Amino acid sequence: MIKGELILLNKAGLHARPAAKLVQTAKKLRSKISIVKGDQEADAKSIIRVLSLGAEQGDKIIVKADGEDEEEAFEILTTLIKNKFGE
Repeated sequence: MIKGELILLNKAGLHARPAAKLVQTAKKLRSKISIVKGDQEADAKSIIRVLSLGAEQGDKIIVKADGEDEEEAFEILTTLIKNKFGE
């Protein structure tokens, strides 16, 4: 398992479009991927779960990847988040 902490820098946080982009990207990967905010953990392949985190700009989140492509999955998702979901 690989995990790392990130700060959401984009204006919308994990709402609507950014959450959809995260979920679409996660679904292309084979590993189990989770997003953690505080004491809540969400399956990154579920839009409802990701939106339920209520993660906003400036919030700290943890990205976890576990599986056969975990290194690639972690790198792809952290890059997406660091690049503000292409804003």
